[in-house]
Amino acid sequence: MNNKINVAVVGATGAVGREMMNILEERNFPIGQLKLFATEKSKGKKFTVQGEDYVVDTIKPGSFKDVDIALFSIGSTPSKKIAPQAAEEGAVVIDNSNAFRMDDNVPLVVPEINMEAAGQHNGIIANPNCSTIQMVLALKPIYDQVGIKRLVISTYQAVSGTGKDAIDELEKQIKAYVNGEELESEVYPHQIAFNVLPHIDIFYDNGYTKEELKMERETKKILNDDSLRITATAARIPVFYGHAEALNIEMEEELEIKEIKQLLDDTQGVEVVDVPGEEVYPLPVQSEENDQVMVGRIRKDFSVDKGINMWVVANNLRKGAALNAVQIAEELISI
Repeated sequence: MNNKINVAVVGATGAVGREMMNILEERNFPIGQLKLFATEKSKGKKFTVQGEDYVVDTIKPGSFKDVDIALFSIGSTPSKKIAPQAAEEGAVVIDNSNAFRMDDNVPLVVPEINMEAAGQHNGIIANPNCSTIQMVLALKPIYDQVGIKRLVISTYQAVSGTGKDAIDELEKQIKAYVNGEELESEVYPHQIAFNVLPHIDIFYDNGYTKEELKMERETKKILNDDSLRITATAARIPVFYGHAEALNIEMEEELEIKEIKQLLDDTQGVEVVDVPGEEVYPLPVQSEENDQVMVGRIRKDFSVDKGINMWVVANNLRKGAALNAVQIAEELISI
């Protein structure tokens, strides 16, 4: 590719799309031309990126003919239709939806872990689920060192994972609660303010949600290990930004806590935040100014041999979505 890269952001007006533009600017991505796409109702909106003004348009045949990399965040159904078009017209698509993640012909990539898989793309690369990205970054050094037998996941996920409408709904409900007014729920089936919903995405007949099964299946694909035993419970909490996860890990071999902390300290993209005696541990509010995956509360699980617990927090819109996509793009153009 040329020194300057022609980029498209598809879903530019959504929460992740806006973050993609912010990150392209922050990281001084070598943009040649930039195209912004969204739905008809957003057509004509203007954004400034790297000092240049851009206008949002809708997608038509030929929209991607001069695009090198297309960053998608538009949901599974439209991605299934539009991403193949973009790939056929010559762009490399980095898709943030669930549309292609489990497709055997589409690499599922976290750059710090398996960037080599991106070299096998056929025009589309999948960005993993936000909760999966932060988790596998914390798991990978342990997995490489001693292996992992079983993993129990409990997530506490911010409303921004649902999108801008969910952020607005939480804000409105908080204001209504404080003012003694009736709380209205449209995005979620129940009140989210001052509440916890053990429900993310649709339920399957087996009682698990799509989000919970995503974490299981995506982790196995990224680590290339179908033998892992994984179970998850995913919950939505009244926090704007930053997903938190409690991980219970049964290792194949024993590792001391100090060894685990050293492994994590040495891992790109991971920061150990773990001084419990001084009340220092990862918090979602910290992730608003920190792109690292923060890991703390690292301790033995005394109920099982070779078991540990840890607490993992990261910004779901950035490393969990937009930043991971841009990092993939950066690696692609450096090859």
